[in-house]
Amino acid sequence: MSRDDDERPQERWARLRFAIIGPLLAAPPERGELGRELECLAAKSWQHPITKEAITFGVSTLERWFYAARQARRDPVGALKRPVRKDAGQHPSLSAALREVLRSQYHEHKSWSVKLHVDNLAILVAKDPLLGEMPSYQSVRRFLKAQGLHRQRRPRHSDRPGAERAAQRREELEVRSYEATHTHGLWHADFHHGSRKVLTAQGSWEIPLLLGVLDDHSRLACHLQWYQDESAESFVHGLSQAIQKRGLPRALMTDNGGAMRAAESVEGLSRLGIIHERTLEYSPYQNAKQEVFWAQVEGRLMAMIEGVDNLTLELLNESTQAWVELDYHRNKHSELGVSPLERYLEAPSVGRPSPSSEELRRAFRTEVVRTQRRSDGTLSLMGRRFEVPSRYRHLERLHLHYASWDLSTVDLVDPRRGQVLCPLYPLDKARNADAQRRRLEPDPSSLRASEPTPHSGMAPLLHQLLADYAATGLPPAYLPHPVETKEENE
Repeated sequence: MSRDDDERPQERWARLRFAIIGPLLAAPPERGELGRELECLAAKSWQHPITKEAITFGVSTLERWFYAARQARRDPVGALKRPVRKDAGQHPSLSAALREVLRSQYHEHKSWSVKLHVDNLAILVAKDPLLGEMPSYQSVRRFLKAQGLHRQRRPRHSDRPGAERAAQRREELEVRSYEATHTHGLWHADFHHGSRKVLTAQGSWEIPLLLGVLDDHSRLACHLQWYQDESAESFVHGLSQAIQKRGLPRALMTDNGGAMRAAESVEGLSRLGIIHERTLEYSPYQNAKQEVFWAQVEGRLMAMIEGVDNLTLELLNESTQAWVELDYHRNKHSELGVSPLERYLEAPSVGRPSPSSEELRRAFRTEVVRTQRRSDGTLSLMGRRFEVPSRYRHLERLHLHYASWDLSTVDLVDPRRGQVLCPLYPLDKARNADAQRRRLEPDPSSLRASEPTPHSGMAPLLHQLLADYAATGLPPAYLPHPVETKEENE
């Protein structure tokens, strides 16, 4: 299942709106030119995020999105989300009878598409008016998705020669050079396999990988750092340093590596309001500026340390920082005519202030859903169990934010508003073995009074039955035991 199918509708709409007006934020038009740019966007058609059909938007709508995103400097994507409906998650358009019919129909035909379910449901509604009104396609689709009743397809094995398609595309389409008009309008990020092995602390020789983050307009290296792997953790670690050094960019271009496609990377860029653009498969020429920069690294930096025998990762990183800040940034760039540092300082910028280290760490996390165990109030995440505070014991499905490489920061969040409710900590069985139990926190869904209600004695129904029985005038239904009669006389 694709990532688009997992996203909520409001997330899809926010991403579509940001994709439309994002380029205006990355390259702001000149004074008086905003209206013309909006008219050009209004003349284009876009793909509906739900139905995938062609759709257009008016100039006033685009203008409202532009100003809303520009005003929300920290989270422009969040400002473009649709507000949460009051009846969200209740499916009011489907009656209880229709829901049961739809569930039974799904369990009998799990391979049916949503359209086929809708068509068959329409026949049943036409024959039985007691089922209620026929819901729309979108209502049925939302209900099936919310209930986890997804279509179960047979795996299709098809050979897709991406390299051949890329070669054919390059033959049929022209290739043009491009450049962002402002600094921080577009960054490039990529990993480069080094030409020299480094000696690790474990006594082994390994080939390091250099993560480079390059500004498109000025060619300034926002950050360079060598790592021992090409993981999402290394990518986020280096990109966060680039953001703290230079600020938040408007767009980032990467290839389709696993680190760039990781959920932590994709969702983190979205939360920071950074457009994530990925190159096409087998098309490295789309990220040519980064490839040219690697030639500088090999031709100058690596050439100057070729006489070092016991090269370590620490020495390589120290040498890289000195070279990029004092040599590459200050030397004249053959294409720009000035040094990257000069152009970076003189050119107009669309960058934003960098968030704090804690905000960056919390941004580059993925959101998952886990089921809470009612028996002990815990959940399982990556093979570990975490304790859920007792005030949230009424929740069955919990939405979590976490990074796969850092389980020390796992947060319980509100799925509709994205707010952090509380941190979750791993289960400590040793501490729980001290026989001390914390008192349960008040349950927000409970209607109990603040003080315990005293017992009212005999139930009202039994009072009424005794009175009715006495009014009938029937003889006693049993004889008291002689011992009971004697005790009463005494």
